[in-house]
Amino acid sequence: MDTEKIIITEKLTKRFADFVAVDAISFFVNKGEIFGFLGANGAGKTTAMRMLCGLSKPTAGKATIAGFDIYRQTEKIKKNIGYMSQKFSLYEDLTVKENIRFYGGIYGKSNIFIKEKAALLLHQLKLEKEADKLVGDLPLGWKQKLAFSVAIFHEPQLVFLDEPTGGVDPVTRREFWNMIYEASERGITIFVTTHYMDEAEYCSRVAIMVDGRIEALDTPEVLKSTYTATTMDDVFLQLARKAQRSELG
Repeated sequence: MDTEKIIITEKLTKRFADFVAVDAISFFVNKGEIFGFLGANGAGKTTAMRMLCGLSKPTAGKATIAGFDIYRQTEKIKKNIGYMSQKFSLYEDLTVKENIRFYGGIYGKSNIFIKEKAALLLHQLKLEKEADKLVGDLPLGWKQKLAFSVAIFHEPQLVFLDEPTGGVDPVTRREFWNMIYEASERGITIFVTTHYMDEAEYCSRVAIMVDGRIEALDTPEVLKSTYTATTMDDVFLQLARKAQRSELG
């Protein structure tokens, strides 16, 4: 039996005038995978992610996200995914509890669902005592874990994480990845970009973008074998050296 595919792209392309930010990429993501999407600044990974989230219209190509067409059903895509941006995505002038309620409301969840799920979430994060604190007063690690929890609060099929562990300490990064594993075990597909190559080792499969194209895609073990490398950092460096451009992407 074929594995269900939650993301399918075919020659997906994004141009800005004469600049091709994403150049005809084709790949799929299986339901329940932790899929790593890697690339240096300028590679095009953030532009590609924005198209997949329904935030930017492609110039050419095809894609379906959770069964929805990337051109005609962007609102349905947004309702069925979670998204955590590279820059902290919650409202720092609202309390922890207010942020949770706000995002639960955005996704159309009932007051009963929000109340019960919020209580469970605060307990899991050990934030009961901080529930009425402004998010802006929390340490960065707690903010990041809260942002991830809110991104999957509405129980989406798929969550996009754009460099979610940037700037946090190694212990907090490990704790964050434990949360990713737990979400994956509950059936949520994880699509994650990262600059930390050790995190690529935690992914089911990894795609590496260079100059707007997918230069390599496979499991970390196969990629290391293919490029005769001991770590994913070695693989990434071999591929990144081929890059010809430095524009932000």
